Amino acid sequence: MTQSLELYDFYQGKMLECDRHLEAMLAELGADQDHDPARLPRVRTKTRQVNTPSFDVRAALFGVLGVDLTQIHGMGPSLSLKLVGECGTDLRAWPSAKHFTSWLCLAPGNKISGGKVLSSRTRRSSSRAAALLRLAAVTIGRSDTALGAFFRRLAERAGKAKAVTATARKIAVLFYNTLRYGMTYKDPGASHYEERYRNRVLGNLKRRAKSLGYDLQELPTEADMAVS
Repeated sequence: MTQSLELYDFYQGKMLECDRHLEAMLAELGADQDHDPARLPRVRTKTRQVNTPSFDVRAALFGVLGVDLTQIHGMGPSLSLKLVGECGTDLRAWPSAKHFTSWLCLAPGNKISGGKVLSSRTRRSSSRAAALLRLAAVTIGRSDTALGAFFRRLAERAGKAKAVTATARKIAVLFYNTLRYGMTYKDPGASHYEERYRNRVLGNLKRRAKSLGYDLQELPTEADMAVS
């Protein structure tokens, strides 16, 4: 037990040493930037994640990037730091978000022969960045957000594996647009997504009915029937 405790204290000390190096490196990278951490938006969640660095990662990243990646649901300070470490701070190497998600192997494949699509499955990848985004997608699937509602609806229709990949792709697009163009993400909520999904399905049904010579009409509500 004594040896186990000594090993635990030793590794904790080494982790703290790594945190100090990370903090110093981020401070050095942000020294030439004019990003005041005081302009950070209000923190979205105050729950501290397990094994996060011992310093304020959110403020340190903002000092380097000038944007708050943690406003994207599913991306906490620690995951944001890891993702920036994998992809860098300058995403101009990818001309668009489509190029970025293709590099991550999160975009649908396009295997074509003779003008016929043979497969649209995503390619296998050992990318750590893609793995981090998939982890964020699984986390967000339980949240009351627009992305969470998208994840749950797609999981019911196509399975959890496809829902994880599709949601991870959406998070990757938000990450790209935030880091490259300074976009500020604001979640519209699960109810907003459900309403948009309902209107989209209803519009498709109306167009299909019209093409067959029919006209869809909404059923009267109980309140309308009571008035009549």
